[in-house]
Amino acid sequence: MPSVVSVSAVEEAARRIDGLVRRTPLLRLPVDGEAPVYAKCENLQAAGAFKIRGASNFLARLDPDARRHGVITYSSGNHAQAVALAARRVGVPAVVVMPTTAPAVKVEGARALGAEILFEGTTSIERKRRAEAEARTRRLQMVPPFDHPWIIAGQGTVGLEILRDCPAVARVLVPVGGGGLAAGVAAAVKQRRPDVRVVGVEPGGAAKMTASLAAGRPVSLDRVSSLADGLLPVRPGDLTFHHVQRFVDEVVTVDDDPIADAVLWLFRRAKLVVETSGAATLAALPAAAGSAPPGPVGPTVVVLSGGNLGLETLAQLAARRSPEDRRQDRIP
Repeated sequence: MPSVVSVSAVEEAARRIDGLVRRTPLLRLPVDGEAPVYAKCENLQAAGAFKIRGASNFLARLDPDARRHGVITYSSGNHAQAVALAARRVGVPAVVVMPTTAPAVKVEGARALGAEILFEGTTSIERKRRAEAEARTRRLQMVPPFDHPWIIAGQGTVGLEILRDCPAVARVLVPVGGGGLAAGVAAAVKQRRPDVRVVGVEPGGAAKMTASLAAGRPVSLDRVSSLADGLLPVRPGDLTFHHVQRFVDEVVTVDDDPIADAVLWLFRRAKLVVETSGAATLAALPAAAGSAPPGPVGPTVVVLSGGNLGLETLAQLAARRSPEDRRQDRIP
C-alpha cells in the first residue's frame, strides 16, 4: 500500500513555493441557497491554473544535476504552461508534449513561456509514451503531471488556503483529471479537518476515477470525451487513486451541457473567466446536493481550477445554448 502525502509535507510545500505562486482569493458566488457558496479562484493563478503549485514544488526539490539537461512533461495544456513557467524561473529549458487537440490558448501560453512544444496523439497514454522516449533520448528530467508525492503536496496547498480563509467550510468540491489536485486537496483538508466533506467531480464522458473506485484499483477507459479538456486522462495515477480512495468522500459526474452553462454563468454573473475543466465543480452542485454533512448547513467551496479559456471557445459554448437557455440565464 503506497504511503499518503502528510499534511506536514503540504505545509513544507507551501513554504517552499511561497512567493512563486499566488494566494488566490476565495470569493462568494451569487448562488441561491441556504448556505453560501465560495469559489477558490485558481483561474487567477500564475499561468492561469493551479498546476504551478505542483510544478514549482517539484522543480524546487530537484538538485541541479537532475535538471541540468532540462525538464520534460506531458499535458493537455495547464501543466505544460506551469512547467514552462517554473523551469524559466530556475533557468532550465522545458519540453512539453501536448495532444494534437490541445486548445490554442494553452499551446500559445506554453510557447510564450519558452517551452519547446511537441504534439502526440489525443490521449494521456500517447503523450506520456512520447515524453518518456524523449526523456531517455535527450536525458531530460520528467516532471509528472499528477502521480508524484511532490506534485500532490504542491497541489494540496490549495486545501490549506481554503481552510485558512474559510474556517467554517463544510464541503469542498474539486475537479478530477489525473487526480493530483483532488488527492492533494483531500489529503490536506481531511488530515486537518476530518469533518469537512470532500467531493470529487469528473465529466460523465471521462469518469476514470468513478470506474476505478468501483473496480477497487486504477483502470483505463477505452475512450474519453468531454468539453472539459483538462479532465480527460484515461486513467488516474496509482498514487492519486490511493489518496482519493482514502480521503475523498464521494466522486460525482457531470455532463457537458451543465459545464457549458457554468462557464457562461461565471462569465456573466460572477465576472470570472473560467475554463470548462475549472467550472465542472460549479456545474456539479446539483449532483452533489445530497453530499452535505449532517447538522447545520455550512459553506461550500468550489475549486475553479483554471482560467485558460479562449474567446473562440467562449463563443462556441454560448452557441450551444438554446434561445430558451439564454433567456433564463440558468444558475447552476
